[in-house]
Amino acid sequence: MTVDDTGSGTGAHRAPDGEPGRTAESVTDASPARPEADTEARPDTRADARAEPRPDADGRVDMHPEPDSGGDPLALRLEGLILGAERRYTPFQAARSAGVSVELATRFWRAMGFADIGQAKALTEADVLALRRLSGLVEAGLLSEAMAVQVARSTGQTTARLAEWQIDSFLEGLTEPPEPGMTRTEVTYPIIELLLPELEEFLVYVWRRQLAASAGRVIQAADDEEMVDRRLAVGFADLVGFTRLTRRMEEEELGELVEAFETTAADLVAAHGGRLIKTLGDEVLYAADDAGIAAEIAMRLIETMANDETMPELRVGIAFGTVTTRMGDVFGTTVNLASRLTSIAPRDAVLVDGAFAEELIRTRDAPASEAEAAEAAAAAEKEGEEPPSYRFALQPMWQRPVRGLGVIEPWLLARRDAES
Repeated sequence: MTVDDTGSGTGAHRAPDGEPGRTAESVTDASPARPEADTEARPDTRADARAEPRPDADGRVDMHPEPDSGGDPLALRLEGLILGAERRYTPFQAARSAGVSVELATRFWRAMGFADIGQAKALTEADVLALRRLSGLVEAGLLSEAMAVQVARSTGQTTARLAEWQIDSFLEGLTEPPEPGMTRTEVTYPIIELLLPELEEFLVYVWRRQLAASAGRVIQAADDEEMVDRRLAVGFADLVGFTRLTRRMEEEELGELVEAFETTAADLVAAHGGRLIKTLGDEVLYAADDAGIAAEIAMRLIETMANDETMPELRVGIAFGTVTTRMGDVFGTTVNLASRLTSIAPRDAVLVDGAFAEELIRTRDAPASEAEAAEAAAAAEKEGEEPPSYRFALQPMWQRPVRGLGVIEPWLLARRDAES
């Protein structure tokens, strides 16, 4: 918002004497210029003029002013339906009503991914309420100002992608004209009216489920440092030759291929206990607390894609080590190494780093070598015990330099034949 707040912001500061921390720009935008002497004599008059409705010709004051006119009527109706309220506040008025400084409210508005709107009357009671709630969290000491901005940014980025997906992929299919002569826009409003409460409830349900799962992982962390810097297995799965495909395929076909890949990857990662971090069209990034889980996901991805004739070949790179987690994403050398391993992996194969190989060996998911596996099997047979059951096999590859990470020794990961 530039001098514009919306009700998702959360600034929490009241300026002294009830003045909501205005800038020179906000004052200029808000009201007509007045003589300097008059301004000094009545410092709050200009703010009051902006915040309070004015009487009409009959001396009556409308406490619920009409929203600014302009814009597509259907778009305004849809906005009112979705937001549950009409436009009635400028950013300055919304900040004043919420008791939040314009500067801080603007930071939150931008953090949520919304454009500056100047002093247009485009905000609603819901915007004001959101500002009050977020500012209350800061005032109560539950969130710092910086953390509140992060909350606004992470929520905005996540829900923006969700909203785009729902409009582009979901509503687009549902709003095909049901009868000849009807336009898509004519059926959009009633469909959204029916879907909105159901989708809202489902969104809250999924969010609570994800929050519970994330909180559980934090509780299991060994110490406070591990909550932020954790040892994880990080994997990248990349479609081979995707750039060439983009030049050969129609846009619709390409979109269907990407959607099928992302859906398959997301399902496999979730089903086997991993976490999908993000999708990048021809690439997915996932993480797992356990190396064996990450390896199983990688092999399932390779096997599933290889059995689908419509899909290009796949390659996967996995690394194990300390990872910094922030706003749902992962960062650090381990992530960079996994990405580099993916770029050098053979088609339909999985390359892992030495730390990942050591972790698989430590957890007895893979033998250090076939000779060791044979010795362990012979010893178990001699003692009348079941031989170790290894799921994976590891084959050391030639050492090679990797840009930015020095010389590494990758290992080729494969399923181990049960009879081996």
